Amino acid sequence: MERRVLIAIFLSFIVLYAYQALVVKPTPKTLSPGGASPTTASTKVAGTTASRTATNPAAPAAPQPRGNETVAATVVGDTAERDIRIETRDVIAVFTNRGARLKSWRLKKYRDQQMQPQELIENQTTTYPLPFTLRTTDEQLNTTLNESLYSASTVPTMVIAAPTDLRFEYKNEAGVRAVKEFHLAPDSYMIEFRADVAAGDRAVSPAIVWGPAVGVIAEVSRYTQKPEGLFFQAGKAQRLSAKDIAKQPSYDGEFLFAGVDDNYFMTVALPTSAIRITYQAVAIPPPPPSKDAPRDLVSYSIEPQGGQQVKFFAGPKDFDVLAAIGPDVTRAINFGTFAVIVVPLLKSLKWVNSYVGNYGWSIIILTVIINIVIFPLRHKSVVSMRKMQEIQPEVKAIQDRYAKLKATDPAKQKMNQELMALYKDRGVNPASGCVPILLTFPLIFAFYALLSTAIELRGAPFLGWIHDLSAHDPYYVTPVLMGASQLWQQWMMPAAGVDPAQQKMMMFMPIMFTFMFLWAPSGLAIYWLVSNVWQIGQQYLTNYIIGPPAVRTVRPAAERRLRRVGGGKTEAADANNKN
Repeated sequence: MERRVLIAIFLSFIVLYAYQALVVKPTPKTLSPGGASPTTASTKVAGTTASRTATNPAAPAAPQPRGNETVAATVVGDTAERDIRIETRDVIAVFTNRGARLKSWRLKKYRDQQMQPQELIENQTTTYPLPFTLRTTDEQLNTTLNESLYSASTVPTMVIAAPTDLRFEYKNEAGVRAVKEFHLAPDSYMIEFRADVAAGDRAVSPAIVWGPAVGVIAEVSRYTQKPEGLFFQAGKAQRLSAKDIAKQPSYDGEFLFAGVDDNYFMTVALPTSAIRITYQAVAIPPPPPSKDAPRDLVSYSIEPQGGQQVKFFAGPKDFDVLAAIGPDVTRAINFGTFAVIVVPLLKSLKWVNSYVGNYGWSIIILTVIINIVIFPLRHKSVVSMRKMQEIQPEVKAIQDRYAKLKATDPAKQKMNQELMALYKDRGVNPASGCVPILLTFPLIFAFYALLSTAIELRGAPFLGWIHDLSAHDPYYVTPVLMGASQLWQQWMMPAAGVDPAQQKMMMFMPIMFTFMFLWAPSGLAIYWLVSNVWQIGQQYLTNYIIGPPAVRTVRPAAERRLRRVGGGKTEAADANNKN
């Protein structure tokens, strides 16, 4: 197989893979809750319809009456709205006693674009519910549960160094009683939650609503995953786009985890028994006067069995953090088809970084190590293709003799027989140039998937102008250098026996790749650039080891048909002597 055909196959694989990664997913329609205005809208959550009203700090302890409804007096509760701030090693959490819900959940080890702790809760709008909102089939009960002021069991601000329980309680004269209990650990992104609700002498099993989840504002490109529904069931992780949610919003059964994730963070429930989870695609408009496009998020709610304590995880998709919860929880990271290779590569990258201390240099070092490992395969492939190049004139001569025959002509089979005899005589295996290099494809794709999903690269600086390896190169230096190195590779390849149209197409590929990588994460562009430079050096080394190709010159068929004349000379030779 001619070398350029091999490169064409390689680039075709890359193009197909990049196409799947770059296809823009359908934008979900903005769901106007209940079809009404945002301030009075209602939405279906967990199979029920409930009102979502804006939080009013000046509201009284009891919910406001609507129509002819009578407001029941508070028996157990608070008289003023207040926040409870709890800080752990990893998280700054803010609860509000209005509805006993989670108001803010910021990650101390991860920063947003303003270099502040990363917020994972959508709290810029009052249209959608906060996490741990409760929903039932009773509209009036929903308002009471989520708008009343609960009494809290702790001080307004505290830094915890040991597991801590936070208890909220509310009770009124109508017989409504609600207790919400939260358990937080000082070194975890987990929240354990339990709700006991009763209306008179009737126990109520409400759905737990998280609301819009993990809409992290960061650089959005075709390389980053948008918020999607996510659950793990029957040994398989399943992701739900807005289109999937529109077709089927609810799912039942036993889940290892279920919730929402984006490229780097997730909020999921980890139930211990069967639940129902319901998703809803929502669009959060930007604050005025901004004219930016709405952010497409996903809201979810779960319906656990009555009185079940449910664990929630709200944090980074860090492999080690998720592995500490359970080995299968790491499947929440979308490593793709070659996850079995990505995981060792991720561990290797972290190991290198433990010595280097810079993920940019760690990528370069790991890229060199990988190329050293696969050097024998590439060398063998180049040697095999060199042998094919040497016999290319003879191959072309055989093909030319049968060029006028149709593919269905039985005589065409003789061409294949002559080619196989030529390969055997010269000790060439046509597949030996392809197989070694094809074996390296999974490793290349795995490294690509690693650099696109590893949260370790988020916000990680390299040097100079590159301050975030997960964002694109702001000055496009690395993509341009990458394209130039790939063009250099194409120029180094021999042009003997190559179709001119194919040659032009191959020279166009570096230009196409340059444009594809303009908005790619800079860490990915650095990897590709270093790999190209290494392959150029390897090509020079291989050429030095095996020497220049010994290309055979084959005379045209008419010149080979010579008739001997007197003196042992041929007519062609006599003609040459006369000339």
